[in-house]
Amino acid sequence: MPRKKKAPERAGPPTKVAKDKSVRKHLTGSEVELLCRTAGRLGRNGPRDGLMILMAFRHGLRCSELVALKWDQVDFQRGVIYIARRKNGKPSTHPLTRRELAALRKLPGYADRRGPIFLSERKGPLSERAFHAIVARAGSEAGLNFAVHPHMFRHACGYELANQGRDTRAIQDYLGHSNIQHTVRYTELASGRFDGFFKD
Repeated sequence: MPRKKKAPERAGPPTKVAKDKSVRKHLTGSEVELLCRTAGRLGRNGPRDGLMILMAFRHGLRCSELVALKWDQVDFQRGVIYIARRKNGKPSTHPLTRRELAALRKLPGYADRRGPIFLSERKGPLSERAFHAIVARAGSEAGLNFAVHPHMFRHACGYELANQGRDTRAIQDYLGHSNIQHTVRYTELASGRFDGFFKD
């Protein structure tokens, strides 16, 4: 009598890979400046790319929010920009610095100010994938010894504001967080919380 084949064992649930909490997920302000300068001198679209990095950092923008920016969101007279958040985030209006306003005025689309702010070579909206490539190239050219991706600018914004001692609720509104627990992680890691713990 032929022996019955043994049924294959069922695989258990997939093993979760532990996240390495020692890996830094944000950039410092000086690293962002380095990336802005580096991207700004790479190719004929350097001014656009440097501005994109600057605005992603200054306004805590997700990649999708950045590439979706349109000219009608910018009020040059008041010097502000309306930020529409994704992922059920709260919209807000942010002030623009002179540096940002000057750079925006130098972009090709400023003359008619219609449609998306950041355009591709074909004059269409720049894709998220394209911005990922811009950031990765800038990080490599700048000599950073870790991989750089667009979401690091949003985290960098949160940590920068926390280190400035900004109120947690104000940071929450600035980043558009619907849940303050997403904001608290920035204040928890702010280096300024421990100033004066030891003297000499």
